[in-house]
Amino acid sequence: MKTSFKLAALVLVLGLAACTNPDRFAGGNSVDLNASANAAADPASPAYFQNTVGDRVLFAVDQSTLSDEARQTLTAQAAWLQANTDYSATIEGHADEQGTREYNLALGARRASSAKEFLVSRGIAADRLRTVSYGKERPIAICSDESCYSQNRRAVTVLRVGTGG
Repeated sequence: MKTSFKLAALVLVLGLAACTNPDRFAGGNSVDLNASANAAADPASPAYFQNTVGDRVLFAVDQSTLSDEARQTLTAQAAWLQANTDYSATIEGHADEQGTREYNLALGARRASSAKEFLVSRGIAADRLRTVSYGKERPIAICSDESCYSQNRRAVTVLRVGTGG
């Protein structure tokens, strides 16, 4: 019993001592919980690109043709890339889970190429853009109905620092 009381008293004393240091969150060990919000407010940041400009375009079933909405997003991406020449991008092509692996890899490649060709047509140098297809291997929504399929039929523009391929 005495050991339990001593242990409880020690924990209480240490807990109170920790509360008496008003500068305990100052210095190099602190984390800015607003850092991502601050980065997203900077128009030259990748967070701004992703959250405000938009990093993805969606496609219809078995299609790699850009919709009007996709063209608007890609036009905004092109403007951002023209203003931020320190960045290049990889365009990832994706598909939903329907169909064979081979078919979806080819479809993802066509979707990524479609987005790349549009960006190039808007003045982005082709050597700043790469494409890769993941087919159905990297879904962002997992279920076997249209609500998930529609989110997985996409091309995502992933920024990287540097202008080379």
